[in-house]
Amino acid sequence: MNDEVPDEGDFDAGRRRGEFDDITPEDFIRGIGNPPGWLASDEINRMRGEMPIPYVLVVPVRTDDLGRVSQVGSLLRVSDDGSIERTLIAGRVLYHESLREAVARNIAKDLGDIALPQLPVSLQPFTVAEFFPTPGLSDYFDSRQHAIALCYVVPIAGDCKPQDETLDVEWVNPNSEILDTFVNQMSNGYGTIVRQAIAWTGK
Repeated sequence: MNDEVPDEGDFDAGRRRGEFDDITPEDFIRGIGNPPGWLASDEINRMRGEMPIPYVLVVPVRTDDLGRVSQVGSLLRVSDDGSIERTLIAGRVLYHESLREAVARNIAKDLGDIALPQLPVSLQPFTVAEFFPTPGLSDYFDSRQHAIALCYVVPIAGDCKPQDETLDVEWVNPNSEILDTFVNQMSNGYGTIVRQAIAWTGK
């Protein structure tokens, strides 16, 4: 799973009560202020060894004038070993953050502020993917943690400006012959999630 653990010193341990009273969810999305819920590296690593961690995972799509999916997107990132990996938008749900805010924040974090995601009125995940740190327990693997990811298909109406650790955003027609190549380049079960997303949209 992609993560957004901040640099050393960015976590909120010891902050006074009410420090975030004047910060809105929109500020979190734009990266203004430091949202509550950040933890020191040793704290989040301890928690990962003791309990499941909630995530949101987004399959970005482009749609035509009738709302039909015309393209499915993925992110290109540099992995921990220095190689380029194909992945999806994903991130932890922060303390006191709604799922809607978490989806919007993580999209903005990876695709930029002018991606213009079209979040549905009812934010219903198309599937729930359970990532385990032990290979073989499910289709989904994360060596660091047991993560429970609520998976959403979100149409992107604006321009994508890769941010943070994202190098590029690539799109493929779900009916294209190269879809299999596109999906097979995804590891740890992400390709399965993309296929489930395409099936869920009726393609």
